Formats: sequence, C-alpha cells, structure tokens
Amino acid sequence: MRELKPNVFAVGAIDWDRRLFDELIPLPDGTTYNAYLIKGSEKTALLDTVDPAKRDVLIDNLIAAGADKIDYIIAHHGEQDHSGCIGDILLLHPEAKVVTNPMCKGMLIDLLELEDDRFITVEDGEQLSLGDKTLRFIYTPWVHWPETISTYLIEDKIFFPCDFFGAHLASSDLFVTDEHLVLESAKRYYAEIMMPFRLPIRKNLEKIKNLPIDMIAPSHGPVYQDPKFIIDAYKSWISDDVKNEVVIAYISMHESIRRMVNHFVSALMERGITVKQFNLTVTDIGELAMSLVDAATLVIGSPTMLAKAHPKVAYAAILASALKPKTKFVSVIGSYGWGGIMIKQLTDLVSNLRVETIEPVMAKGCPKDDDFKALERLADEILKRHKSLKIA
Repeated sequence: MRELKPNVFAVGAIDWDRRLFDELIPLPDGTTYNAYLIKGSEKTALLDTVDPAKRDVLIDNLIAAGADKIDYIIAHHGEQDHSGCIGDILLLHPEAKVVTNPMCKGMLIDLLELEDDRFITVEDGEQLSLGDKTLRFIYTPWVHWPETISTYLIEDKIFFPCDFFGAHLASSDLFVTDEHLVLESAKRYYAEIMMPFRLPIRKNLEKIKNLPIDMIAPSHGPVYQDPKFIIDAYKSWISDDVKNEVVIAYISMHESIRRMVNHFVSALMERGITVKQFNLTVTDIGELAMSLVDAATLVIGSPTMLAKAHPKVAYAAILASALKPKTKFVSVIGSYGWGGIMIKQLTDLVSNLRVETIEPVMAKGCPKDDDFKALERLADEILKRHKSLKIA
C-alpha cells in the first residue's frame, strides 16, 4: 500500500512471476494489477480489484490503508484481472455498491454471477461525491473492450484510465522512474492489446484532451507523473505516420527461405531501409507486434508445406490481420517444390489490412540468380513506395 496523493492509495498487487497473459501474450517482465483506494471525507471508493490469484494482497493492502468501510467499488472493465475480486470485497463490505455503466454491469453479472441490486449504473460524464473528493466517470469504449470506462478525480487531477496507457511491467516503483523501460513496456502493451482499436483510441484521446491531468494511474504498470510523456507516445502510435522500416517474419525449413531473406535484408540495408527480422521458430510474438506499430512494410517469408504456408507463418499472418497495424505495404517471399496456393492463402489471411500488395518473389527449389535479382527488384519497389509516402 502506497500513497499517490493525500488519501489516494495504490492497493493493487505486483505479479513478478506471470509470464503469459490470456494464455497468449508473453509477459517477459511480469505485470501488475493496479487498484486504487480513494478516501473522501464522507465516502470511500475502491477503483477496481485484482486478479483472483492476488486476492490476499489486495485485502492486506486495504487493511493497511485503513479501509474500514468501502462504500463504492468502481468497475472500469469486466475482465477478471480487474474485476475478479469484486465478489470477495462485497462479502467483506456487504454495504458497498458496484458502480459502473450498464454494459459493464451486464458483463459482471454474467462473468461473476453478481446480483442485480449490488449495482449503481452511471452515464457518461456523471459525477459521484465522496465528500471532499469527486469522481467523474468518462466512457472510453474500445480501450480495449466496448464497456470500458475511466474515472477522473477532480480535486486531485488524477486520471484512472483502466487498461488505457497501461504497461505489463512488474516493478517496485509506484511512479515512472525509467522512462525508456516503461515506454518499451507500454509500446508492447499497445501493440498486443490496443493497436486493433487505433481509431477509437483517437476519439478517446480527443475526449480527454481538455482535462487538467496531473497524474495518470493505469491498471497495469507504474503511475505517470508526467502525463504528456505517455499521451504523446500514444499520439504517435495511433497516427497514420509510418517509418522507413520493413518487418520480415519468416520460417525456413531447408535453407531456401533463409538464403532469400539474408540476401533481401542486405538489399534493403543497402537502400537505407531499416529492417526488423523475425525467425518465427523463436520469435516472441510481442516483439513482432511491437515492430508492426511503426513499420511501413511487412514481408512474410515461407516455404510451401502441404501446398500452403508453414503453419507458424500462417499464424503470424493471422496475428498481423487481427492487430490491424497502420502498415501500408505487404509482400511475400516463398519457395516451393511442385506447386501450391501459398501466395493466395497468405494474401487472403492479411486481407483485413488496408495495404497495397507488392508482387511476391517465389523460388522453385533452391533460390537461383534470377530469384536474387527478383529480390533486388522487390527492394527497389519497396524503396519507391516508401519514398512516395515521403517517409525518412
């Protein structure tokens, strides 16, 4: 338990050992489940809870903060890493009411089997007085679920955005102390979780732009005492601007694709293009997702396996399609023995992206001189496309 401002306490939990989120997302640096206690002169509110595995940590922190009575549990988001202990807190504080919006209320009833009469629903912009502290609720849908809301503590100018601006980073520091480390973690978090909702995020940033914010206290990662730092990062990530970068995600079974990728990477480097190369047999998908935040071009490399792409390459294409990066161009490098439909399969898998497809390069068997020349032409075409966007 630690104090952000007078009578505003961090009461969540650090999960140093967790290495996988949603059974999908790697967590190389663990995570935190942030919850906040606000003690007003008349009422006390708990903002979110923690993952059920850390229930005892939350309860101990509430006791340490002197939370003898909790009047309100503010539920920003239905996902259980935030809501999972609401039932436990209601057992300890049976007089408490869960405050959220109607959509989140429905989700919490479904997910946690809470009773209907335990809720107070609020509208966008509605306020709740705790006495000398006032909470304003702001609907911030699709960061990253449709029901998400945020809370603004008016008197202390603290913005509690739930997953918005979060970072999966287990740290003993309550506040940001290493901006580079936090920025990397926040970018990974954005890439893996928030990137598909780039356009709704723009609207939500616009919604809070006039709030006088002294501090941003997200539900994962450290608290920002310099809100401009993370807001400016988000503005860059959600913009339409891309960098002179090519992401190459590939698999090589019998060295043909590896030889093609090595030649292609050298060709791109000679043309002044930054390359981020990922061998999908060993790649952390979070690193791949981060690389897609800014890159102008994605190139997928695969051998032909049973007439189609290697399954791990197909998965990477599905992932890219789901994350919806602002990437502008896509191409394929491939090899085959007798035929197949790999090119069509991969282009279909990324059809969800708003990209231009650049002519692929396919080698029959071991790559030959003509294939390497085709890779040089592909590098020339990528450079031309990048210059057309006026990116440096």
